[in-house]
Amino acid sequence: MTKLFEPGRIAGLILANRLVRSATAERMADEAGRPEPPLVEIYEALAQGGVGLIITGHAFVHRSGRCHLKMTGVHDDDLIPSLEALTRAVHDQGGKVVMQINHGGRQCAEDAIVEEPLAPSPVPRTGGGPRPRELNEAQIRELIGAYGRAAGRAKAAGFDGVQLHGAHGYLINQFNSPATNWRKDGWGGSMARRLRFLEEVAAAVRDEVGSDYPVLIKLGIQDFVRDGLTLDNGVEIVRHLDDWGIDAVEISGGLGGQNVRKDILRPDEEAYFLPQARKAREATDLPLILVGGLRSKSVMERILEEGTADFISLSRPLIREPDLPLRFQEGQDKASCVSCNRCWPPPGEYGVKCRAEE
Repeated sequence: MTKLFEPGRIAGLILANRLVRSATAERMADEAGRPEPPLVEIYEALAQGGVGLIITGHAFVHRSGRCHLKMTGVHDDDLIPSLEALTRAVHDQGGKVVMQINHGGRQCAEDAIVEEPLAPSPVPRTGGGPRPRELNEAQIRELIGAYGRAAGRAKAAGFDGVQLHGAHGYLINQFNSPATNWRKDGWGGSMARRLRFLEEVAAAVRDEVGSDYPVLIKLGIQDFVRDGLTLDNGVEIVRHLDDWGIDAVEISGGLGGQNVRKDILRPDEEAYFLPQARKAREATDLPLILVGGLRSKSVMERILEEGTADFISLSRPLIREPDLPLRFQEGQDKASCVSCNRCWPPPGEYGVKCRAEE
């Protein structure tokens, strides 16, 4: 058996192999945030395709944190029955599924929320957009509680764990980064105070779900922007995560747009967050999940064998080939994804799918 298909473990969650479907914003929920049947079918196909763990597209924890239209919600108890239908579909196929929970902060689209976006500081999002309103103390406390309650709903709906979205310029990343957190109060002004929001969110989640429930994080370990989080800053965050009750870390980066790279055609272009993962590995014994342009089975095997990562995370390849794990087991050497980034719909359309041949 190759390393890629050895069983893996995250806290008490036993996984059949080391392949993870990375969270992917599908935009396939109804107006209330309930997953629509085609989205459930995507997860069912992924489970049938043999991936060890499915991480859902991000789900908003509070009505002010809805990033875009058609986003799945976990902000209301009324959503639990529809989320249960999703977890049941995955479990019926023998799969495991974790819900990624998120608040968009300044990256909430204007048509997706009722009021102006909220953020640690009034810094517009990368690429322009409205100036967000700075969160006050009461609002910060409300959002910390919202993460905890959302995690509790995910557990009640049958998810096998939750993942905090702490990357790609969303709210947790906004608090962590000096490029987006200009505060001088107890929530900013120093590295420790910038990380306080993440620490308290993790505590609220752990208080809600208990000590044994898997809690993961997708961490923006480096911002790749001027005055943003450096790799050394990101490694400092990693050192705290075990103490904060986190069970596994998915390594990613980029404050806005740098996390998804196009035209990955050769093995030496793959695993573009590998240098960051190697630094993280030096700082923690927690299970590490590596995402970022991985396409070739040989590259994945090498990373697992060297011990840099414990799991390999894929998004775009599993949009094109949801049964890629089974194909790898049958002898296929590489994903057929060409990294064209046309999976996500053009303006006015919704739903993620491979559009490479369209």
